[in-house]
Amino acid sequence: MSWDFETEPEYQKKLDWARDFVREEVEPLDYLYPHGQFVPMDETKHKIIDPLKDQVRAQGLWATHLGPELGGEGFGQLKLALLNEILGRSPWASTVFGTQAPDTGNAEIIAHYGTPEQKERYLQPLLHGEMFSSYSMTEPQGGADPTQFTTRAVKDGDEWVLNGWKYFSSNAKTASFLIVMAVTNPDISPYKGMSMFLVPTDTPGVNIVRNVGLYGEPIDEGWHALIHYEDVRVPAEGLLGGEGQAFVIAQTRLGGGRIHHAMRTIGMAQKAIDMMCERALSRHTAGSLLADKQFVQGYIADSYAQLAQFRLFVLYTAWEIDKYNDYKRVRKDIATAKVVMPTLLHDIAWRAMQVHGALGTTNEMPFFQMIHGAGVMGLADGPTEVHKATVARQILRDYRGTDEMWPTEWIPGKIDDAKAKYAQYLELEVGNL
Repeated sequence: MSWDFETEPEYQKKLDWARDFVREEVEPLDYLYPHGQFVPMDETKHKIIDPLKDQVRAQGLWATHLGPELGGEGFGQLKLALLNEILGRSPWASTVFGTQAPDTGNAEIIAHYGTPEQKERYLQPLLHGEMFSSYSMTEPQGGADPTQFTTRAVKDGDEWVLNGWKYFSSNAKTASFLIVMAVTNPDISPYKGMSMFLVPTDTPGVNIVRNVGLYGEPIDEGWHALIHYEDVRVPAEGLLGGEGQAFVIAQTRLGGGRIHHAMRTIGMAQKAIDMMCERALSRHTAGSLLADKQFVQGYIADSYAQLAQFRLFVLYTAWEIDKYNDYKRVRKDIATAKVVMPTLLHDIAWRAMQVHGALGTTNEMPFFQMIHGAGVMGLADGPTEVHKATVARQILRDYRGTDEMWPTEWIPGKIDDAKAKYAQYLELEVGNL
C-alpha cells in the first residue's frame, strides 16, 4: 500500500498553466464585468471571452467534470478538485472553464437522466456556454425540506400542468430553462411522489414575481427569483428521469454541487490568506511590521491550519467519489465538507479583514463579500444544521449502545478484565513473593 501526495507531472503542468491563466487573463473580468458571468454576452464580451474559452479547450481543461461523450475530459472529481481550488479565486473562472454553478449540476443530471432529445435541446447548449439554467427546487413555506413542498404537477392528456411557488431559483432571470421539482403523487411518500421537469423560462405561466438580492444589493435587482408557476403546461417530453424520480435526481445533483462548492471555497480562502500575508509584510504600526505582531502571526497560523485540514479532507472526499462512483456511499463525508466550509471561509476572511484595518471593511476590498458568501454557503444546498444531523446519523450507524450498568471503557471494569486476562501470570508472581 502506497501513499502519494504528488500530482502526476502531466496534469501538474496543466494546473500550473491554469493558475497563471486565471490570475492574468480571467481575474481582470471580475473587475471589468462584476457579477456579469450569468448575463447573456454581447458582441464585446464574446470577443473577449470566447478566445479565453478556446485556450481552455486547447489545454484539455474544458468541462473536466464530464466525460468525453458529453464534451468534457472525464478527469474525475479528484482532478476537478485540484483545478477548482484554482478557479475558486475568480467568480468568472468557472464560466471560462465550463464548470459554473448551477449549470454544472444541472448539466450533470441531464447527462445522467435526460433523453437523447433533452440532451440535444438543453445539455449541449449548456456545455457550450450558449445558455444558462436555473434549479427551481426550494419553496417559500418549506425551504429546502421536500416534505413541505406544495408545487403540484398534474397530468392532463399529453401534458403536465404545474402550479405553485418556488423561491431562491438562482439565475432564473437570465436562464433559458428551469429544472422544476414538483409533487406528482401527493398520496405517497414525498421521496417517491415528486418529479423533475425541464421548463423553458418563456413558457406561459412562468412568472418571476421578483428577483431577491443578497444584503447590499438593490431591491429587485438580485439573482434569486421568487417564481409563481401558474397553469404552466409542460409537454410529456419535459419530464426528466421518469415520474417519481425527483428525489433520486436531486441527490445526484446536490451531492456533486456541495463538494464542488467546497473545492472552490479552498481557492477563495487561499486568496484571503494571500492578501492577509501581503498586508502583514507591508504595514508598519507600533514600531514594527504587522507580521511581527503575535496576534497577526496567530491569525496566519490558524488560517493555514484550518485550510490545510479542510483541503486534505475535500481531496479525500473527491477521491472517494471517484473510487466508488456513488454519491450516496460518500454522503457522510460530502455533508461533513459542507458543514465545515462556511465556518472556514468566514474565519479566514474575518482575520484577513482585521489585518487590513478600516480598509478591510470597505467595498474596496473583498472580505465582506467573502464573509457574506460564507453565510450563503451555510444555507445553499441544505442548511448546515441539517447536514450535521446527517453526519451524526451516518456515524451512529457504526456504533451500538450497551445494556450494562457502566460504559464499556469504564476504568475499574477494564482493570478487572485485565487482571482476569493475565490471572495465571499474576498468581505466579504472587506465589514467588
